[in-house]
Amino acid sequence: MATITFDNVKEELENFAKYVIQQSRSNLTREGKVSSGTLYKSLGYEIEVEEGAALVNFLMEGYGKFVDEGVKGANPNKLPQGSKWKGIQKAPTSPYKFGGMKSRGLKAAINRWTVQKGLKGVRDKKTGKFLPRKTMQYLITRSIYLSGLRATMFFSKPFNRGQKKYFDAFANAFALDVEKGIILGSKL
Repeated sequence: MATITFDNVKEELENFAKYVIQQSRSNLTREGKVSSGTLYKSLGYEIEVEEGAALVNFLMEGYGKFVDEGVKGANPNKLPQGSKWKGIQKAPTSPYKFGGMKSRGLKAAINRWTVQKGLKGVRDKKTGKFLPRKTMQYLITRSIYLSGLRATMFFSKPFNRGQKKYFDAFANAFALDVEKGIILGSKL
């Protein structure tokens, strides 16, 4: 006997996946999180149909989960008085936290980001002199390390909305595929 092909389920999974990716990309754009475009371009999906199951795998750059769920800061109370984020934890419920202030990943990412944005340096409020770009990068890195990164939910929200939106369509598609399998004498 032949195996059920799940053609209808596969079609609905395709619709669901396209919806999630399109909404996720829109959210990244709306949130201003398209700096280099790497995360935006990396969003994709694969649909797998195995014996008795149809699955959708969503794909994105590894750091996408940090952009989506945020990163807990080490201790926002350690920021200097007058700092914008002093005492404010940007992602208090995030499962992620930074490894350490000296970790190369965050410093390198901030370095690339300041270069991409064309940020040259900032003026010292006391002296009026420009601070070197390395100093600016350090200050940004320290602020992010201590206060964290805010969760955008750019992917999680569309995924959850999509599940609700396509739930009935999935159920109907599954029923049609099983019915077709019974009529054609297929097995699961």
